[in-house]
Amino acid sequence: MSTAVVDGVVCVERHLRHLIRTPGKLVNAVLLPMIFALLFGLLFGSVIEVPNGGYEEFIMAGIFVQGVMTAVPNSAVGAVEDLRNGLIDRFRSLPMSNAAVLIGRTVGDMVLRALSCVAMAGVGLAIGWRVHTSFLEVAAGFALLLLFGFTVAWVGALIGLSVGNAETAASVPSVLLMPVMFLSNAFIPLTGLPDWLRVVAEWNPLSAIVGACRELWGNPAASNSGSFPTENPVLLSVVWMVAILAVVAPLAVRKYQTAAAG
Repeated sequence: MSTAVVDGVVCVERHLRHLIRTPGKLVNAVLLPMIFALLFGLLFGSVIEVPNGGYEEFIMAGIFVQGVMTAVPNSAVGAVEDLRNGLIDRFRSLPMSNAAVLIGRTVGDMVLRALSCVAMAGVGLAIGWRVHTSFLEVAAGFALLLLFGFTVAWVGALIGLSVGNAETAASVPSVLLMPVMFLSNAFIPLTGLPDWLRVVAEWNPLSAIVGACRELWGNPAASNSGSFPTENPVLLSVVWMVAILAVVAPLAVRKYQTAAAG
């Protein structure tokens, strides 16, 4: 474990240097979420009403989660690039932890999501988003977002190592995640959904993360059904992240050991 941590720190430094040398990735990770926050907050906010608050405050948690979710395709494509240029083969020949390269990529992507969250927060404040809780609760909400970004980056790494093709690695996450994103509480209140569909949406992992951020920031909730997911979003989001990491991280490390460029 100590070897993995030390080697992982070195790989994180490498990944961050690479990001600095490719400013296009920084612009894409920061600018696109800002545009989404502006469009959803201003355009949809004029036609959608939510109980107990304005749509600008309701939507921002969903926008933050959507921005963090870009770690999945980014991590997937990055893993394919490392495969194609032979970097993974070189690292596998060195006396270093098999998990180090993946730790470097996922933690590096988490840092990129942190910059994205700062940009989105600025736009959100400009269009009317506000928080109504203590500093520690607000910080806990953002920490939860970054941990979620770290978790889904491992999902992206597994996808990239599995498909071995940049085009497929970029498209597969969108196909898988789009229905998950829209069948959640990210963009609309769940009170108007049919009962069976509302239950599915409430137990969606993304709904747990979004609901936890809204609770920690004092923003309007998406549902008042009294169900376990709506009453305990913070606890459920932590459970979901631990479960996803427990399954995906070992699979990604195992795939790293045998992956070959397609």
